[in-house]
Amino acid sequence: MSGTVAALLVVVVVGLLSGHLVLSLLVGLFAYIGWHLRSMVRLLRWLADGMHAEPPVLHGVWDDLLGYLIALRVRARKRKRKMSRFLRRFQEAAAALPDAALILGRFGEIEWCNPAARHLLGLGAGRVAGHYFTHLVRHPALTQYLEAGDYSQPIEIPAPVDESRLLSCQINPIGKKHQRLLIARDVTRSHLLDSVRRDFVANVSHELRTPITVLRGFLETMGDDAALDCPDWSRSIELMSQQASRMERIVNDLLMLSRLELEVPGDPGPGLEPVPVPEMLVGIIQDARMLSGEGGHVFTLEVNPELWLRGSAEELRSAFSNLIFNAVQHTPAGSRVSVVWRFVGDESSGQVVENGAVLTVADDGEGIPDRHLPRLTERFYRVDKARSRARGGTGLGLSIVKRIITRHRAELEVYSELGRGSRFTCRFPAAIVYRRARYHAEEPGQAEGSGAGAAGLSS
Repeated sequence: MSGTVAALLVVVVVGLLSGHLVLSLLVGLFAYIGWHLRSMVRLLRWLADGMHAEPPVLHGVWDDLLGYLIALRVRARKRKRKMSRFLRRFQEAAAALPDAALILGRFGEIEWCNPAARHLLGLGAGRVAGHYFTHLVRHPALTQYLEAGDYSQPIEIPAPVDESRLLSCQINPIGKKHQRLLIARDVTRSHLLDSVRRDFVANVSHELRTPITVLRGFLETMGDDAALDCPDWSRSIELMSQQASRMERIVNDLLMLSRLELEVPGDPGPGLEPVPVPEMLVGIIQDARMLSGEGGHVFTLEVNPELWLRGSAEELRSAFSNLIFNAVQHTPAGSRVSVVWRFVGDESSGQVVENGAVLTVADDGEGIPDRHLPRLTERFYRVDKARSRARGGTGLGLSIVKRIITRHRAELEVYSELGRGSRFTCRFPAAIVYRRARYHAEEPGQAEGSGAGAAGLSS
């Protein structure tokens, strides 16, 4: 800046001395512009060369700009070296992964893959970047999974290189350019072990069923004789009979659970049939009242008599009864159990209900601590082990419910608050829900309507 001011003073003095101030100012202006243009051209040439050559010698503001650019280049080189180290570490870590990992672009083109992807998915040793993933790995279910956009659950497919191996594929969206990370894991061994476990449980349960039945028969006979001949043995035989009955329930539940685990989720199977859910719930409530006995539980039932399902009647009865019986067994005497069966949203006329149906089983018992909620549907998991055993629970009821609900493409939701009770909700999709003309069965309580289109029952 000081140099510019000095040059301007020289131009003014020369102009005053020569008597041509305006001309001197014009000449000075053109010289000043020319100097700037020359500095700019030299800087542009250096930039066009990629800043690899020696930087030009500049003065004034151009020298300041050149220093700023050189500082930016130094920082950029440091960042580049740092990013290169990170990238190298990432590639080394990805290469060590036993799972296949690929990054797919917006349209399904492969942007990067690790060595395991080439091995598990059979991508070959050549260049795969830029190729469409579905052109290299052809499987209808996987293609549909990629196009659907719902990646909440993984999909299992046979390995392209060996159909005897099973791959579990999961996609996660990444970045801001609609990229997706695909992870493929070999789950053959875990499936084999799971199959061995299921077969073992099913076989053992089946083998136990006969001796337990025989034991129960002899214990019932001995109980009748002991009551007459040896009253002191009556209590012991009664306890043995109760435990034999409990073992029989566990075996039956294990057999059902094993059968359900072999079925395909979302496919109720050959037992698909119209299921009169309202009539079924009325019968289950009657059984629940008998189960409560002297407990004095108060039951309320609100159903839409026109709301039916398509599925397995046996399985749905098992699921609904498990939910309602659990509410009886795990709440104090005198607790209220409420069951609601209703449409969701639109209830206009027609066979298909657009928004599905909901079954809600709620109680006002002690509630369930939050830490137990994620594990409620695990087999043999009990919130209160002592109380469950005392009441004859098997710890398999909610596992069976979860399996049956999933097989009918429904969702199970659990909400509980300590001291306020619990609520179990089954949400059925519209695909298996339809409206049926009001049935006229003569179950007790059926005539007690509670509004248009609904039947109510309370006790």
